[in-house]
Amino acid sequence: MQKKLFLLILFITSCSTPNNSSIDVSLEPYLTNTPQITNTPNVLIVQTTPIPTSTPQIYIIQQGDTFSEIAEAFNISISDLRAANPDVNPNALSIGDSILIPDPSAIFAAASTPTPLPVPIAQTVCHADSSSGLHCFALIQNNTSNILENVSVKFNLLDEANNVITSEIAFTILDIIPSNSSLPVYVYFPNVNQKVNPQVQLLSALQGNSGNYVSATINNSVTEINGNYANVSGQIYTSQPANEVWIVAVVYDKNNIVVGVKRWESREATQAGVLTPFSFSVSSLGQDIEAVEFFIQAKP
Repeated sequence: MQKKLFLLILFITSCSTPNNSSIDVSLEPYLTNTPQITNTPNVLIVQTTPIPTSTPQIYIIQQGDTFSEIAEAFNISISDLRAANPDVNPNALSIGDSILIPDPSAIFAAASTPTPLPVPIAQTVCHADSSSGLHCFALIQNNTSNILENVSVKFNLLDEANNVITSEIAFTILDIIPSNSSLPVYVYFPNVNQKVNPQVQLLSALQGNSGNYVSATINNSVTEINGNYANVSGQIYTSQPANEVWIVAVVYDKNNIVVGVKRWESREATQAGVLTPFSFSVSSLGQDIEAVEFFIQAKP
């Protein structure tokens, strides 16, 4: 489903040194100091992910709606709702747009329930803010030769006795994770007034079709870093007209820990072969900025 989306959550990030080369980041983003996979006890494995097979009903997005609230209202899981709407970004629902609501009875009766691809989770980290909130990231690695779509995880916050205090579903900031690259999922927990340990559970990760996207590059990129704040700019080049272009910057500190992420969205369609400028500001939720990873996603 093609949609015009708006950003519902705060994403914060930054950049590295200027890079004036043209890089095709629609499939192969570039990164300074990629974090390595770490085997940590706070990552769980989900064996099966149900996929709806029924005739769905249609729901119109209202002001204030979230994916989790819609799923709860219709007594279905977020994974089932996501599977029924693979083209919808749960982080950017648009008022007035429609989504498909699968029939719960048919979901439970489904004969085959494919498992998520074995996608590694490289790191899990949370950064506290001044209002007792936690900004949490999980870095998802795509080590395959194809793009990944429909990637989601469940964040659990555990107390010192390993009891679950609260949980939220998180999605990648783009619809895809390009091949041989990493992209974080993000979630915010307000009012966490005790020591907690984040635990991450992979819910879904499916092989995508790159033919659904327009080949795009970032040209003449320039970044200006000042501690935990930075400005970034450059030019977008697409091989064919694109009605939707998103640029994402993922920020790392000197220890290669994700400290922020931000998405920029074009307000106008891009023309094939024409350089379109972009610029935005980003900042870190943790330590000062050391490196940045850029991604671009374009749709016809």
